[in-house]
Amino acid sequence: MKIKHLFTLLLCVLVIEIQTGKSQGYGELGFAGGVMYYMGELNPNKPFLMPKAAGGFLYRYNFNDRVAVRAQGFMGTVQADDAVSKANLERNLNFKSQIIEGSVQAEVNFLRYFIGSIKHRITPYMFGGVGFFTFNPKGYVNDNWVELKPLHTEGQNTGNDRPDEYKLVSLCIPFGIGVKYSLNKYVGLGLEWGMRKTFTDYLDDVSRTYYMDLASNPNAPNTNEILASDPNKSHMDGMKRGNSKDKDWYSFAGLTVTVKLSSLKNEKCLNQQNYSNY
Repeated sequence: MKIKHLFTLLLCVLVIEIQTGKSQGYGELGFAGGVMYYMGELNPNKPFLMPKAAGGFLYRYNFNDRVAVRAQGFMGTVQADDAVSKANLERNLNFKSQIIEGSVQAEVNFLRYFIGSIKHRITPYMFGGVGFFTFNPKGYVNDNWVELKPLHTEGQNTGNDRPDEYKLVSLCIPFGIGVKYSLNKYVGLGLEWGMRKTFTDYLDDVSRTYYMDLASNPNAPNTNEILASDPNKSHMDGMKRGNSKDKDWYSFAGLTVTVKLSSLKNEKCLNQQNYSNY
């Protein structure tokens, strides 16, 4: 299913459920912890390759027992290496980047669910939304991690139809699935896996072509600029280095723990009802 079709379906379900759902609005505050990984030129098809720790905080508002919206922010690291993924051993590139993300996401529960319920304490769910993130790719060059953007590894801003310098802030579209579980009257747990479609192909600093003719000069000095662009010094100017048509992705998978923030009015209403019926 294409992303636009998924979001159309999610929007339709949201509208229907908000209009027809039983009102039980309440908020939750909590944190998320897990791992992040990247998929792009240096790792085209291997989920959970070289995962790194990630975590953050979230606020969720439940409109009813089917629909919720949440705002979250978290930070983590993605990393990849041609030598590990075997994507292109001759290219021999590597990178890592810290990612800081902020997003707003809508959630739809497949089953009725709310924290504190006995009958409806578990449900799978899907989510989708929009966010932004910052990144800053670094490469391991000359026994040090160095920032790659200033090195212009693909000839950015050098003219001759070379690409412009890329920005270190980009939009993303988070979407995925998960499972929620009400641990007790006030605490909820979640386990989820979500992908992030980005609108940049430079999360890994690899997108287009080589721009230095190092293959004809094997004695070129081992400067950071040269080694970050072509470590093996074996490619001609204009040879393919990446695929600019395929944007980079990253993913977060992990556990969420949230605490119910009921208003006094809601607590009074719940106390007047038979708790065991819920």
